[in-house]
Amino acid sequence: MPIVAHNPLPTFAHLRAAGQQILDPDRALHQDIRELHIGLLNMMPDAALEATERQFFRLIGQSNQIAQFYVHPFTLDALPRSEATRAHIRRYYQPFARIREDGLDALIITGANVTGPDLSGEPFWNPLIEVVDWAWENVSSTLCSCLATHAVLQFRYGQRRRHLGEKRWGVFPHRVVDRAHPLVGTVNTLFDVPHSRFNEISRAQFDAAGLPVLVESPEAGVHLAVSADGFRQVFFQGHPEYDTISLLKEYKREVKRYGAAERPDYPPFPEGYFTVQSRAILDEHAARLRAAMAQGREPPPLPEEHIVFRLDNTWHDTAEGVVGNWMGLIYQVTHSDRKLPFMDQIDPADPLGLRRRPAP
Repeated sequence: MPIVAHNPLPTFAHLRAAGQQILDPDRALHQDIRELHIGLLNMMPDAALEATERQFFRLIGQSNQIAQFYVHPFTLDALPRSEATRAHIRRYYQPFARIREDGLDALIITGANVTGPDLSGEPFWNPLIEVVDWAWENVSSTLCSCLATHAVLQFRYGQRRRHLGEKRWGVFPHRVVDRAHPLVGTVNTLFDVPHSRFNEISRAQFDAAGLPVLVESPEAGVHLAVSADGFRQVFFQGHPEYDTISLLKEYKREVKRYGAAERPDYPPFPEGYFTVQSRAILDEHAARLRAAMAQGREPPPLPEEHIVFRLDNTWHDTAEGVVGNWMGLIYQVTHSDRKLPFMDQIDPADPLGLRRRPAP
């Protein structure tokens, strides 16, 4: 079943307008279908907060048809916010104290912007540890996205991310390396995932931490890994939640930064994303922008209208499949009381029974 619009969050209206099925709460009450309550810890900065809401809500709502999904967004008070964003959070988000009191079946933690190389110096550091430690004891499974993965690998597993030297961004092919794991057993064995990051946790670091890798790329590195028990923590390094135009927006932002002399070099193209025709159009725009800067003229706008219709989305279907599998597994093991993480017969050290399965 779809996501239930259980509060007036504008994201529900955006998704409904885009054609996604959103269930009214009155109708949900009359359906004899089990609810799943999913927390979304949104740590993204103000400019990306609502877009990130929509991306993850869409991915959850389109991924699985077995339950009614109630998604509960919350954030961390320690993160700096504008007054407008604080008003949005006060109106539509729940405080962590309420989340903890009511309980969750699953938790998603987004990435965040950082100011320095050491994550332990960021304002979210200690509050995030509190949330992750609570979820480990009380939630069936936690899915960490990008920066959240790097933070959890540092404070829980002693693995610090390493700077790549330059930004790794684009759409990269990935291969499933453990086809027996139920998170990926039904999805394409070769699929694309967007990445956008300056840092990474390497395959060797995941191995050293005892975290099984399920999906990786020769060019982009590890995308999907899990905790040693196979399920209670799920780690993404890529961004399967991205919209088709997300990398275009990032590219546009970096071009604007160059035009404003906020970065010294013209941004490179995201790999595997723009067509040959789009690259030619954008190269022409770069020449016009440089000429305008040299002459002290207003920078020309990026010709997005000539680029958007050439963009292809080669990752969303598989992202739905992985998240759908995750939701289905949560449905199988989580307790009917959302304050308890597992059904009585489930072993928390092996919730999916992977250790009892015969080798393929």
